[in-house]
Amino acid sequence: MTVPFATPFIHPLLGRDDSWSAFRVEFAGEDAAPIDLLPLYEAAALQEIDQRLPWLLPASSAQPESEQLGSRPVWIFSADDLDQPATQAQESSLRQARCKVGLEIRSPTPLPATGTWDYLIIAASHARTLPPFALDGMATRSTLVASNVHSQTERQWMLEHACSMSTGEFLLARTQLGQRAADTTRQKLLQLLGLIAQDADTAALDTVFRQEAKLSYSLLRLVNSAAIAPRAPITSFAQAINLLGRRQLERWIQLLVYADPNNGQHPNPLLYKAALRGRLMERLAPRLPGILELSNLEDCAFMIGSFSLLDILLSMPMPEILQQLPLTATVREALAHHAGTLGLLLDAIEAAENREHDKALRILKQLAVPAELFLSAQLDGLAWVSQIRSIKV
Repeated sequence: MTVPFATPFIHPLLGRDDSWSAFRVEFAGEDAAPIDLLPLYEAAALQEIDQRLPWLLPASSAQPESEQLGSRPVWIFSADDLDQPATQAQESSLRQARCKVGLEIRSPTPLPATGTWDYLIIAASHARTLPPFALDGMATRSTLVASNVHSQTERQWMLEHACSMSTGEFLLARTQLGQRAADTTRQKLLQLLGLIAQDADTAALDTVFRQEAKLSYSLLRLVNSAAIAPRAPITSFAQAINLLGRRQLERWIQLLVYADPNNGQHPNPLLYKAALRGRLMERLAPRLPGILELSNLEDCAFMIGSFSLLDILLSMPMPEILQQLPLTATVREALAHHAGTLGLLLDAIEAAENREHDKALRILKQLAVPAELFLSAQLDGLAWVSQIRSIKV
């Protein structure tokens, strides 16, 4: 009989160059137990994710003798619990085992002594109330992680004050909504997406690519990335069509819209987020009970996930964007109103991203998505997205 375990929620952390630099695992409700991390350790997809990146795990689930993640675990304690005897005993045990340990502090908790923790997680709002250079001193012997970073201004401030990583709430900031001029390359991408949705022939698609040279260059960079890993380089649009097929090419064009023309060789974290949403939706949708029998269910699910950030990317209201795309009613309603089963699944994924774990867990239970399936989908998504190299439009 399978032993039940709590649902883990995995959050990528962004490094200074906007790439994924670590993963943090959190649980809804009460502290996790060691058994709750066993499925993570045993997952085959774990080995497909960058082996260099640390995993920040709840200390309550720590197993000092476990070596499935090698030296990558960092066991995170809450400063609120450090006065409890059980927590103190566990901290002592982990330190004696030479494990990496981290501390999450919340206002008005003062900073610990310099060098007492390998990692320090601190909310941006709290950090900005501290004396000047306080974080710089801590960073000499600890890796600083900024959490609850809700704007680009907050993120820039944290990076300037010695933080190496941050959470990604700022990616969803809508302060620029409606204020940015439309990008002609992205307009062409929307045109391409419309043609694909209408099942236009290859010649019509090729015409759009010929009109916008940057599109061809960016598409070829993307399809030649590690996520595709062709035996021989793909050098033309027609070759991409023949090798990938229309279905897979559509996926890459959907993600190509997120490539940042002003970000040089750096990855665009919004592309990563959109790709991860799409992959999660694709993996989970076929397992949902009572969903409409759609011949292209997985494609619809991926599209909903990947398109769900277009309003942020294009600085346009979602209804205005949807008017330009001939989408099915299922996709349109899920994107515009989070309606239907797929819209509800998107709600769960967004709640998980926002660390509203209780809400996410409640929706997942409503959709009858078990913990092992959600964990498997997350790891598969992380592994797949990790293979997408940075691209430049």
